[in-house]
Amino acid sequence: MGICTGAGMADRNVHYEAAFEAFLRHRGIPYVAVDEAKKALFANARLKSFDFVVYSRNGPNLLIDVKGRQRHDGAGSRRSFESWATQRDVEDLLQWEQVFGEGFRAILAFVYWIQPPLTPEPGMFEHRDRWYLMMGIELSEYRNHMRRRSPKWETVSLSAEDFRQLARPIECWL
Repeated sequence: MGICTGAGMADRNVHYEAAFEAFLRHRGIPYVAVDEAKKALFANARLKSFDFVVYSRNGPNLLIDVKGRQRHDGAGSRRSFESWATQRDVEDLLQWEQVFGEGFRAILAFVYWIQPPLTPEPGMFEHRDRWYLMMGIELSEYRNHMRRRSPKWETVSLSAEDFRQLARPIECWL
């Protein structure tokens, strides 16, 4: 297990995670893709693993769980920002934050596959001919504002207003 800053990328089948990893590499930000490391470190864990440990230059290191979403309409539409996660995602990421301790902060990274923008804005990144908007929310803020979305599927989400107030381009933490 090593820190990646330019060597081979992890084998990512999910294009949202691949785009997020390419974004980190493009910016030269050190990280560990957890799927490479989890077999060795977390083999007996009952917690759902997150996606990346990112070593931030601007504050605490980050435990990032990527949530990929596709926006079905124009890039400027507010209604297209889905911010749901499973209750287990939230609970397990909180436990990982406690395991890693001081100096680490858990972030839910909502990576939206968007239409190509007229002018790229903070948080936007192109990877393999697709454009993405990468927004992050601190887990503690998400937990304070989340509400039940589906009891059947055990999902939670933020209201559109809370999402607009809390979400920031992912580079704000890097």
